[in-house]
Amino acid sequence: MAQSAFPNSPNSSLVSEIESSVTNRLSFRARWPELLKQARQIQPPIGPESYIHLWERCRDQFQPDSPLTPIWFPDDGDLEQSNVRRWMGELGMEKYSEFHQWTVSSRVAFWTEAIQKVGVQFNQEPTQILNDSDGAAKAIWLDQARLNIVESCFSAPPTDIAILFQKPGSPIQRQSYGELRERANRVANSLVNAGFKPGDAIAVVMPMTAWSVAIYLGIVLAGCSVVSIADSFAAPEIATRLTIANAKLVLAYDHQNRAGKKLPLFSKVTAATEIPAIVLNTDEELSCLLRPQDIAWTDFLAAETKFDSVDCASNATINILFSSGTTGDPKAIPWNHTTPIKCATDGYCHQNIHPGDVCAWPTNLGWMMGPWLIFASLMNKATLALYEDVPMGVEFGAFIQEAEVTMLGVVPTIVKAWEASGCMNDLDWSNIKCFSSTGESSQASTMIFLSALAKIKPIIEYCGGTEIGGGYVSSVDVLPNVPAAFNSPAVGLDFLLIDPIEHNLSEQGEVFLVPPSIGLSERLINRDHFETYYAETPRLPNAPQLRRHGDYFRKFSTADGPVFEAGGRADDTMNLGGIKISSAEIERVLNQVEPVTESAAVSYAPSHGPNQLIVFAVLSRETEMDQLRNEMNQALKMELNPLFKVHSIESVSAMPRTASGKVMRRKLRAQIEPEQN
Repeated sequence: MAQSAFPNSPNSSLVSEIESSVTNRLSFRARWPELLKQARQIQPPIGPESYIHLWERCRDQFQPDSPLTPIWFPDDGDLEQSNVRRWMGELGMEKYSEFHQWTVSSRVAFWTEAIQKVGVQFNQEPTQILNDSDGAAKAIWLDQARLNIVESCFSAPPTDIAILFQKPGSPIQRQSYGELRERANRVANSLVNAGFKPGDAIAVVMPMTAWSVAIYLGIVLAGCSVVSIADSFAAPEIATRLTIANAKLVLAYDHQNRAGKKLPLFSKVTAATEIPAIVLNTDEELSCLLRPQDIAWTDFLAAETKFDSVDCASNATINILFSSGTTGDPKAIPWNHTTPIKCATDGYCHQNIHPGDVCAWPTNLGWMMGPWLIFASLMNKATLALYEDVPMGVEFGAFIQEAEVTMLGVVPTIVKAWEASGCMNDLDWSNIKCFSSTGESSQASTMIFLSALAKIKPIIEYCGGTEIGGGYVSSVDVLPNVPAAFNSPAVGLDFLLIDPIEHNLSEQGEVFLVPPSIGLSERLINRDHFETYYAETPRLPNAPQLRRHGDYFRKFSTADGPVFEAGGRADDTMNLGGIKISSAEIERVLNQVEPVTESAAVSYAPSHGPNQLIVFAVLSRETEMDQLRNEMNQALKMELNPLFKVHSIESVSAMPRTASGKVMRRKLRAQIEPEQN
């Protein structure tokens, strides 16, 4: 038996004692849960390194050649608390595969029950749950229904806590469902008093705070649509999104307090547009001068706390979000009153959200996970936990501990920072029931570390998109949890993997969704929706109409069913720090930097650390590369986002191209990956 990896730990003898019992069993499935139970009882508690060490010892003893070894198995208690398991029981089903097949083969039955479980409230019931008489690509959900989906966010008792939030250096504050509803009503009254009408587009450029949640809900209550713009964007990108959405008003904070710094926000809005703005003060007083057309938040906000929500058609727009395509401008994707049903159902089934749970996910209203978190939490009668500063340090971890968060969502880049600094290692996250990860591809070692921070809890990998309203592939808590892998297509949705060369079904290939499903976008504001998602998709024998998505996945067979691993984007879109961006948007900026005549941007995922932006450049003259990289980074900061940084530049005489003249970025990636390993 090898010496314990932690001989100086006060618990090292106990860890070694547990290690010594590893060889007493022949089954990893039987032995690991038993070891884990013993490890959780050690006093004083052992740290994440010890949990990782024990799991690796057990894995190496019993499954040394398996790359898909689970880190967590559901026990009887977990299954008893599982929303999916309970639903399966109601249907008399024992196998999860049978349940998922029912969700996609009996769509009307599944979504009818899902609508009931997440508490959707109608003013007028739909004549049909699904009208697909014109085909899957033109499916209509909740045909002829009338509702305002915000009403479905307030079915919890008004005294229950809707939001826990904390500003840096201040105690946690609590806001009840009743108080949140009053705030949202005040926002809706303010918009009506200012002359805005149902259908008007109201932009929100602000971080995720308690007030921004109320503002989001209030805009939808008034029958208007939220234009979601991330607060990290530079002025030109804000301007592009305001123009595309035809926004009539902007709400923004004067500045943000981030990691001890005051970052300007309203000044970016004024540089982007002449549209009137409502400006909220981050601190006690406004820190900026307003233009004649602008109004301070305290002067705008109505006192009246009663408001009758505007009755809307089910397909009326509630939110305009943006997702990068393969051309310069971002796709503008409208969400309607049915989309939050997808958010809430995914949260119910995949993140296993219950009434009274506390859900935290560092995100922003500019990205789909911000609105997703609002609907998935509130429609399931849970509590949102918002930390109003960066999530990189121990202060955020202490908030998660004190708020007793039960579901913590992450972007892998954040977890890598925690792992590198060790800032979360001594905290008590035992209230967490599960983690969830999205935004970029995970690495197994990073997810193992994350699981160990909460004494080994499942990590629900969650992959989808703004145009899906949630995920198309995820994990469920009734099956073993494999680090950095997915164990199920999302409920109510299925997909096929198509080989990009042979154009047939494959164990690895490009993802094509099998519609219809609630949540799938029905139109785009600045694109042809059918051309974007349905035109020229593969036609397989006896297969339905497929919908293009663009991810590349691998499928593996295990004793518990299929397991999926992400392989990046099949097209030229990349994820940088959890933000989806097209190569074209990056290249548009970099091509303006002297002496660049042409550039090609690709991302590379190293074994450790965040994804890296690698730029291939054709240069008009010799230049000093460090200086060029600094100039590129400055351009990206000013034109796109300060989070985007060039890692390295590769000078080339010409770009590899297809016969039609398209740059072959896969060939460029192939040049750097062996060098970077």
